[in-house]
Amino acid sequence: MTDDLLNRLERFYDAVPRDRTAVERHGGLELFLRQNTPYPFYARPVLGGPAPTAADVAAVRARQRELDVPESFEWVHETTPGLLPLAEAAGLSVLRAPLLVLDPARLSADTGPARIVDADAPEAAADLAAISAVAHIGFGSPGTAVGDGGTAERDAALNVPDGEELARQLADIRRGVRARAVAELPGQGAAASGLYQRAGDVAEIVGVATLPSARRRGLGGAVTALLARHALDQGTGLVFLSAASADVARVYERQGFVRVATACIADPA
Repeated sequence: MTDDLLNRLERFYDAVPRDRTAVERHGGLELFLRQNTPYPFYARPVLGGPAPTAADVAAVRARQRELDVPESFEWVHETTPGLLPLAEAAGLSVLRAPLLVLDPARLSADTGPARIVDADAPEAAADLAAISAVAHIGFGSPGTAVGDGGTAERDAALNVPDGEELARQLADIRRGVRARAVAELPGQGAAASGLYQRAGDVAEIVGVATLPSARRRGLGGAVTALLARHALDQGTGLVFLSAASADVARVYERQGFVRVATACIADPA
């Protein structure tokens, strides 16, 4: 791990939310507030700013409560180590997520049934709805164990994005700032999905999920490998991701990712 790598990650984390948020500064923290998107954001350390203080954490949380948005914080522990004890002292629960970077020489060639969503294909809207539904069911049952959530639960959660949101997602794909992938099982449709978000020459793979009933078949790994390959083919120089647990991290390690740091995500306990 090098300071250059951590600096590249920090610049990425700072850049990604800015095209769809308003930003408020509170000392050593910045609070990103969503605009024109249904998804909430978080607070994180100011790029190149002073070390956050307990007062900064308290001020951000008060503002989040005032706005009725999640009291969420994200940061890389190796870059801002002092924030962890402050968050825990404030009563926040901190997920320490393995942060892994792709070694392109070790990238798996096995992408199985995974495919990249084509924004101009007739089935694009249906693909995006399926991806969202798979993620909803998959993340509702965390981990890697086989479970009961399957195609019936996925279909019940299907919801095609409204016109504005659909147009935004398709535009992001066409601009190359997002790419989405889906893996299907014969006769069953979408069973795993994921996406990457890009800023400059750095891409982060996020939202990789598999229906619990379809786990342990390599689908999540196939989606991850395909997204990583697509990012490299589009000229990305650094591909990374964060894993929810050590078990999930091992799935990514089999695709050529190497742990380099710890991503912290803090929410009220």
